[in-house]
Amino acid sequence: MINKTRIGLIQMKISSDPKKNIVTSIKRIRKAAKKGAKVICLPELFLSNYFCQQEKYSNFKLAEKIPGPTSDVLAKLAKELKIVIIASLFEKRTSGVYHNTCILLNEKGIMQGKYRKMHIPDDPQYYEKFYFTPGDLGFKTFKTNYGKIGTLICWDQWFPEAARLTTLLGAEILFYPTAIGWHPKEMSKYGKSQLEAWTAVQRSHAIVNGVYVAAVNRIGIEKQGSKKLNFWGHSVVFDPSGNIIARAKNKEQILICDIDFKKVDVVRQHWPFLRDRRIDSYKGILKNPKDD
Repeated sequence: MINKTRIGLIQMKISSDPKKNIVTSIKRIRKAAKKGAKVICLPELFLSNYFCQQEKYSNFKLAEKIPGPTSDVLAKLAKELKIVIIASLFEKRTSGVYHNTCILLNEKGIMQGKYRKMHIPDDPQYYEKFYFTPGDLGFKTFKTNYGKIGTLICWDQWFPEAARLTTLLGAEILFYPTAIGWHPKEMSKYGKSQLEAWTAVQRSHAIVNGVYVAAVNRIGIEKQGSKKLNFWGHSVVFDPSGNIIARAKNKEQILICDIDFKKVDVVRQHWPFLRDRRIDSYKGILKNPKDD
């Protein structure tokens, strides 16, 4: 069993040109691998601008099959560099059925598995329900040579149930490829509290599950028609005690961080939240709130 590993989070600006984005991503992955990263994660839907700002049928042309052209390119890269790559793709499952899907490619260039985003938002300029069918593969943890990795995606990070169930499947580190930012008109009033809430909820997942949490965001202002979002970056890694052990700024950055999996065991011994759960009394969580 491996005790330590090094991870790399690729926080990057993303253009409207998928070919440019894949070339940039490959360059950044190579840089992260050169710095010793063995598990490297890209932002959510890294191949294109965040197209969900608009409900636009032509955007379905961005989707691809998995396995497909992008997964094949990344698989060859993973094998060449002997690394694990985590990437979120717009998956065309079949005609009329699409998913936001996270793939995990191991150091042999094999797609070890995929996770389809379970929680799909529908908020102003985050119109993901127009594009994505909710995931049907359940929550996933992958046992790799560089640790037990749980993969979730963006909006999933606000749900404690997702983090807990992925942890119960054996995860030692949760990766969240993310695309989150401010509506520019709201930044002055709500920006600080929104960013702090995002940070706080991920810290809580790390603490109550005794796992590492790594969230990688995109950066920069992206326009879709008359709409635009300011993606705030701040990719971050928490240890199992909730300490920030690495954090990016509001700029393009490759975040490199060392992970000591022995801390997972130590923290769970001292904070035995998993031991003290009352699973015999949690059936109510399967129900919606009562009417007033």
